[in-house]
Amino acid sequence: MKSFSRRDTLKMITLGSGISLLSPLSLLACQNAPKKDKLGIALVGLGYYSTDLLAPGLQQTEHCYLAGVVTGTPSKAEAWKEKYKIPEKNVYNYENFDTIANNPDIDVIYIVLPPSMHMEYVVRAANAGKHVWCEKPMAVTVEECQTMIDACKKNKVSLSIGYRCQHEPNTLAFQKIVKEKQLGKVTKVDCAAGYREGRTDHWKQKREMGGGVIYDMGVYSIQGARLGSGMEPIAVQSAKVWAERPEIYKDGLGEVVTAVLEFPGGVIGSIKTSFFENTNFLNITCEKGTIEMSPFSSYAGNKGKSPLGEINFPYEVPFQQANQMDHDALSIMAGKPMPVPGEEGLRDIRIVQAILESAETGKRVVI
Repeated sequence: MKSFSRRDTLKMITLGSGISLLSPLSLLACQNAPKKDKLGIALVGLGYYSTDLLAPGLQQTEHCYLAGVVTGTPSKAEAWKEKYKIPEKNVYNYENFDTIANNPDIDVIYIVLPPSMHMEYVVRAANAGKHVWCEKPMAVTVEECQTMIDACKKNKVSLSIGYRCQHEPNTLAFQKIVKEKQLGKVTKVDCAAGYREGRTDHWKQKREMGGGVIYDMGVYSIQGARLGSGMEPIAVQSAKVWAERPEIYKDGLGEVVTAVLEFPGGVIGSIKTSFFENTNFLNITCEKGTIEMSPFSSYAGNKGKSPLGEINFPYEVPFQQANQMDHDALSIMAGKPMPVPGEEGLRDIRIVQAILESAETGKRVVI
C-alpha cells in the first residue's frame, strides 16, 4: 500500500475521493469565502478535546490558525490568552458570543460543546455570518440537525462535521478498495468502538446533555459500518442497550449498545459500542477476502491489512485533527464543497434514533 505524505493526503482529498456525498449546502461556501492565506479559527468550549487535540492540531496546520476562544471560565480564558498569544478582543464568553459577528479575525467557529448545545451554538455562529465546524455527534435529534443545516444555508455559510477519520489516508485507502470492488462485493461488516470510561459525572453520563455511548463512540461504529460497506443502511434490527454499571449509567442510559444494520443486497453490519471495554476494529468481509482495520478510529493512528497488502500510514497525535482542519479550510478558501457536510452528521443521528427505537420496541425499524 502506497505511503502518502501529509501534503499528498490534503491534495488527494481536496481533489475529491468520490466517496462522500456532497450537499447543495456545501456549495454555498463559495459565496462566503474569505480571501486569506490562513483562516482564523475560534474554538467554542475548552474541554479535553480542544485543549489536548484541536489547539495542538492548529499549531500543525498550514491553512488555518487559532485566532480566538469562547469559554465560560475566566481562568481558562487567561491561560489560553497567555499560552497561544490570543488578543483580548478575540476572547469571548457565552453571553457576548454573538458580537463575534463584528470580528474579522474570526472566519470559522468550531463548536466543541456537549451535543445538547450544538444546535444553539451552530445557529448562533451561522447567524453571525461565520463558517461553522461542529464536533460529532452533530446533535441529539434529526430535527436539530436539520435546523443547523437550514441556519447555515440561510446565512450562506458552510457547515462541516468533525469526522476526522474521513480525512485520513488509511480510511480513504479501505474505502477505495471497497468502492472499486478490488476484492469483489462486500458481503458483511463487523465494527466495534469503545473504551473504558472512568468519569462518572461527565456529560457522557447525562441524558439531558446528549449522553450515552450511542451518541459518542456509537457514531464511530456506525461510521465504520457505513464507510466499510460503501452503502447506507435501510433498517435496524436486534438492537440492545444496557449498562454494566447502572449506578453510573442510570435510568436506561446506554453504557453498551449493539445492533444489526441492514444494507441493500442483503449485506449485514453488526456493530457494538461501549464505555465499559476497550475495543476498536472494523472487519469488511468481501468476496475475495477481508479488510481488517485495527484500530480503525484511533487518535494515534489507524492501520490495517487486506489480501492486497498493508494499510498503514503512520502518524502521531494530533495529525488527524490538523489534517481535517486544513482540508476544511482549503475547501472554504477555494469555494469548494465541504467533504463532510452537515448532511453526513444527520445521516448518523437518523441511524442512532432508529437503534434506540429498535432497542426500546424490540422491533425492526426501517430507516
